Amino acid sequence: MRRAGLGDAAAAGSYGYTNSGYSVYEEENDRLTESLRTKVSAIKSLSIEIGTEVKNQNKMLSEMGHSEGQDEGMGITLACSEHKAESKA
Repeated sequence: MRRAGLGDAAAAGSYGYTNSGYSVYEEENDRLTESLRTKVSAIKSLSIEIGTEVKNQNKMLSEMGHSEGQDEGMGITLACSEHKAESKA
């Protein structure tokens, strides 16, 4: 933050600062602070959305892997059954 010098001849209501342009710097700081606050808020919202999307996709991948595992297990069971049937014939 930019700071202006303190002076002995402070005007009433200026919180001890002289008319050295402090209010201009303070207004600029306020504007920049608000701009930064807006950007941080946007990044926070975006990161929450990304986190939610990652969780959903991980869940979907986990379910796909689980169901594929079941399919593979069924395939092995069917193959064993077919092999047993062929060997008995």
